[in-house]
Amino acid sequence: MKTLEELALLVDGTKIVGDGGAQITGIEHDSRKVSAGNLFVCFEGAHFDGHNFINQAVSNGASAILTARENFQPPAGVSALIVRDMLKALAVIVPYACDYPAKKLRVIGVTGTNGKTTTTYMIREILTRAGYKVGLIGTIQMMIGDEIFPMHNTTPNVIDLQKIFTEMLNRGVNYVVMEVSSHALAENRISGIEFDVAVFTNLTQDHLDFHKTMENYRAAKAKLFDIVSRAGRKQNKSAVVNVDDEAGAFMLEHAHCKKITYSVKNNSDLRAENVSVRADGTSFQLGGKTLNLHVTGIFNVYNMLAAIGAAEAENISAEIIQTALENFKSVPGRFERIYAEIPFAVIVDYAHTPDGVENVLKTARQIAKNKIITVFGCGGDRDNTKRPIMGRLAAELSDVVIATSDNPRTENPEKILREIEVGVREKIGSKTFETIADRRTAIFRAIELAEAGDVVMILGKGHENYQILNSGTIHFDDREVAHEAIGGLING
Repeated sequence: MKTLEELALLVDGTKIVGDGGAQITGIEHDSRKVSAGNLFVCFEGAHFDGHNFINQAVSNGASAILTARENFQPPAGVSALIVRDMLKALAVIVPYACDYPAKKLRVIGVTGTNGKTTTTYMIREILTRAGYKVGLIGTIQMMIGDEIFPMHNTTPNVIDLQKIFTEMLNRGVNYVVMEVSSHALAENRISGIEFDVAVFTNLTQDHLDFHKTMENYRAAKAKLFDIVSRAGRKQNKSAVVNVDDEAGAFMLEHAHCKKITYSVKNNSDLRAENVSVRADGTSFQLGGKTLNLHVTGIFNVYNMLAAIGAAEAENISAEIIQTALENFKSVPGRFERIYAEIPFAVIVDYAHTPDGVENVLKTARQIAKNKIITVFGCGGDRDNTKRPIMGRLAAELSDVVIATSDNPRTENPEKILREIEVGVREKIGSKTFETIADRRTAIFRAIELAEAGDVVMILGKGHENYQILNSGTIHFDDREVAHEAIGGLING
């Protein structure tokens, strides 16, 4: 337990209003979850202001308020800590208040545009087989051992993240494997975490609505390698980097620790050779051994190499690594096949970037005996420059393209479709192209068009079971809709 004054001493330019000796039992930003003695954090955003919930927080037992409002006056009997910059203050205060739980665990962070989720699941599989209890933090869910908990952000904010690490430590976790987003790195959400291994998968266009330029995006990713290179409580830090990606060299420049490189094309420490991609899996040779895998696609070869590099960095035996990976099946919503008694394949994938679309469609081409029918959209209120690029790739690599809504959010879906269509028209030629704003209707249409030997690719949402519309969030799962459409086809 810390005092408000102890927290204030960590940050320059703070001011205490009220009792500096107030005992702080925890830090909370959700007024509904506040308990006795908590410090309530007043986040301010474009659509949300934590100050509006102070009364609820106080009624639930908050003893102090954390705010960036210079002349703030707390309610009677409650203290306040006033800071100049909320995010910078939290980055220091929260890990200290939680006694730095991540320093007592081995932590593997995976960053990159694509492949983070699958790579973290593969690493988890290896470490679990090696006998460790593993925590996983990612886009799809959080896991403690085999227990599953829902997630809402790729990397949670610093308060929630430190709580997660504390919970994992208390429940006997040895390793934490986590996806580390560029947003989290830019906003210091991972402050207070001492990483042991940093993994870089690749860098392609995404999130330019936030980062503005690819140079800024790359620099944000590189922060993970600055962090893993810092001296800390733990020893034996490593960087695992894809050197087939142009940005790999930049990540290596920021890594001042043990380096493990991987590739398919270039010389590296871990180079996959004689790669064979099939409909039912993939095989490749590595260091004289052949790995036979259930997952397919060249992108999964890279994910496997990244996982192998992380495992080798932590001195896991080659035998355990091979056994774990050869038994690895899939990740929800990542090139996930919808099984049914039909003469064509239906695959759901999370691909929502130009590189992701290109990778999965090239893999689909390797397994398709006939046409590729692609259903995809682009998210609203996000980087709109990638929309025509994704449209162009879909048209170039598919035989039938159906553009639809993804998560339009506050944008007009028809406007998004028009921006996608600009790219589609460049490459579609005489091939079939349709725009259907309603995603359910679009999926039904794709399956209606499918014939024997075709592959229907439903891209963009993968594991997500919701759709964010201007009117609010609704339940929507591509896999459920695909099953429904297939059922209607079978039952006539």
